[in-house]
Amino acid sequence: MKDHAEQFAQVARGWDEAAEGYDAYFVPRFAPWVEAAVEAVTTSEPPEGPVLVPCCGTFPELDALIEHFPLREIVGIDLSEGMVRRARERAVPWPNVSVVEGDASTLDPRWSGRCGAVVSVFGLQQLPEPELAVRSWVTALRPAGRLSVVFWPDVTELDGPFALMKDVLGRHVPPGDGSWEERLTAALTAAGAAVERDERVPYPMSHVDAPTVFDAYVRSGPLRALATARGEVFVDRLREEFLSRAPAGEWHHRPHARLIVARRR
Repeated sequence: MKDHAEQFAQVARGWDEAAEGYDAYFVPRFAPWVEAAVEAVTTSEPPEGPVLVPCCGTFPELDALIEHFPLREIVGIDLSEGMVRRARERAVPWPNVSVVEGDASTLDPRWSGRCGAVVSVFGLQQLPEPELAVRSWVTALRPAGRLSVVFWPDVTELDGPFALMKDVLGRHVPPGDGSWEERLTAALTAAGAAVERDERVPYPMSHVDAPTVFDAYVRSGPLRALATARGEVFVDRLREEFLSRAPAGEWHHRPHARLIVARRR
């Protein structure tokens, strides 16, 4: 079993290689969930303090956060050098925005009790210990500070490309332990937060065809690190199995993510 340092390094390398394609392909498709995550911390004004964005990737949250918090310090954190580079490019127009390359699962103690809000979209499920991560994020908040987390649960849909990819991949790679999802609310409560919302949030998504979505998944998405590690023969086998079971033509589906909103007591 990989230790956490090795797992972090592999994930970071994969996202370094995928950053440009991810920004072009997935960021527009994930936009509704980003908007939902930001809206969750802006329905009422959070207390003073910086806004942290752990696992910021290329920082798609930034435009919406700037609209609501034009004068606050906003800090993105991501492990991937490639993602951080693109995030910093996105942040250039705003002097109050910075991006830190580092481990977003355990925040620097300098943030403890200082932040008005923490927002994270589609990073939690990639971390080795998600429960510890959310506890760290709660610790960064001031009293009444707000936390909004969106992540992909183990089951995002019953059919569609995400479900098919999971099934095909499961024939070759042992499944991960998804039991942490059941313990998240308890972890948040133990860290001193009150959970205000915990719900599944679906939005429609479309792809030109099955080959396009497969290639995006492998080259610009969450399978980039695995594809690099296993090589072209493995990827070709996955692609053949995936396409043999996928529909022809444009592919529409409605995956759901999980949204958790909490407030520090």
